[in-house]
Amino acid sequence: MTTSKPALWTTGDWNAFFGFGTNILVNMLTLTALLRYVIKMPDDIIFGRILPATGLMLCLSTFYYAYLAFKLAKSTGRTDVCALPSGISVPHMFIVVFVIMLPISLKTGDPVKGWEAGLTWVFIQSFVLMAGGFLAPYIRKITPRAALLGALAGVSIAFISMRPALDMFMTPVIGLVCFVILLASWVGGVRYYKGIPAGLVAILAGSAIAWGSTALGLNYGGMNLANLGGSFASFGFSLPLPAIGHVFSGFEFLGVILVTAIPFGIYDLVEAMDNVESAAAGGDSFPTTRVLTADGVVSLIGCLMGNPFINAVYIGHPGWKAIGGRIGYSAATGVMVLILSWFGILALLMALIPVVAISPILLYIGMLIGAQAFQETPKSHAPAVILALVPQVAAWGKLMIDNSLGAAGTNAAAVGFDKLGQVGVLYHGLEVLGSGAILVSLILAGITACMIDRALKKAGAFALAGAILTFFGFMHSEAIGFAKTPMVALSYLALALLLAACAKYATVSKATEPAHHEVHGAVPSPAN
Repeated sequence: MTTSKPALWTTGDWNAFFGFGTNILVNMLTLTALLRYVIKMPDDIIFGRILPATGLMLCLSTFYYAYLAFKLAKSTGRTDVCALPSGISVPHMFIVVFVIMLPISLKTGDPVKGWEAGLTWVFIQSFVLMAGGFLAPYIRKITPRAALLGALAGVSIAFISMRPALDMFMTPVIGLVCFVILLASWVGGVRYYKGIPAGLVAILAGSAIAWGSTALGLNYGGMNLANLGGSFASFGFSLPLPAIGHVFSGFEFLGVILVTAIPFGIYDLVEAMDNVESAAAGGDSFPTTRVLTADGVVSLIGCLMGNPFINAVYIGHPGWKAIGGRIGYSAATGVMVLILSWFGILALLMALIPVVAISPILLYIGMLIGAQAFQETPKSHAPAVILALVPQVAAWGKLMIDNSLGAAGTNAAAVGFDKLGQVGVLYHGLEVLGSGAILVSLILAGITACMIDRALKKAGAFALAGAILTFFGFMHSEAIGFAKTPMVALSYLALALLLAACAKYATVSKATEPAHHEVHGAVPSPAN
């Protein structure tokens, strides 16, 4: 073992800092916009409670992974060790906002209740991550990657990609221009002046168009000087304050929360493990259990201080390493986030930058996540991936119907399921298929992938798991309980028995393609 002290900062850390820092900044602007314009959270809670807690969590995370990189560099004597990137999990950001916080805020008429439910959601996920650090290898071994990535691809389409795509085409002068700027660099390989990150170029271009149109009286992007002036009111030093009471207040919505918190916690385990393996393939081997438990611990600290968003190891370690990132870029990003969140600077940035300039970045993230479901699974598993998308689309469709009817002062029950059915809206079908969509996607895609591989016993085991989960309300039900949808549970049980019988008595041809053709690398991404 060498005792030489690794360099804390290198020239290449500047490149990684501007790229990764822009990534984190965009994510923070996005979550601020979601809290402000979707949840309608008061500014004093956003800038005085939530963002300071989020900044603390991100700082702890980036410093810890810089520390792990420092230890690895010191023990190996290498100078090319790159810290793992980490930050707010973007898919989870949208799930907690649109699936947990928004419905509860609308139901109660109180955005604070939605915030409390989000805190409880993260509280539960944190313990899943901490405990799962020891279970993750087993979970990954038994679950087809098509099921895990297919479920996430469904989320990427329904809850990440759709809204930004709609925003872009509502203001195409900004949205499409920014989108092309991003694609030209991230897909087409175009390098901008002095290596300025494409995300920053898109934001600057979108802001310039928005403010230029405002000066001409066209007002594309909704920018105005009044909002800009008002943003200075959020300036000030805000330390994160304990929010333990709010965390436990959210337990009144436990039935709704568990349906997504547990399966998403399980997905986090596999995602983090994949990203650690990607770093190992690039030459930097970090301890998987410590990484997973660290995500859980820092997420728990953040949630107890008021942050309703989960922390995650990001995909893209090989990309940051390739452009020179080492140890310092991670810690420097943590310092930047702390300054932005504790001094109220994000409010000014929100007033300067139109939301539609950020939307293309989110759409690209959705594209990347959806593409990975096909790129990192066997070609023969493509039908399983497609099947995994369907429950998420059903959940999105039901949410759109519920929100539309709610805006009109009514609901589906009042309108009548029969009347909705007469115009092609099978509301009850959306309700059953879309409830617990993450688990539904995992089970259906797991059954399908196993059947494609001719692993009929394993497919039957997934069907049996589906029967048990459905019986207790984790799937196909909007609330946890006993026998909420008994016929669906019985159907899964019948499927399990049928598959077991086929495995024992039927003659089965061999699968046409190997089942475990998995790609352990990762495509460098601007956000996770």
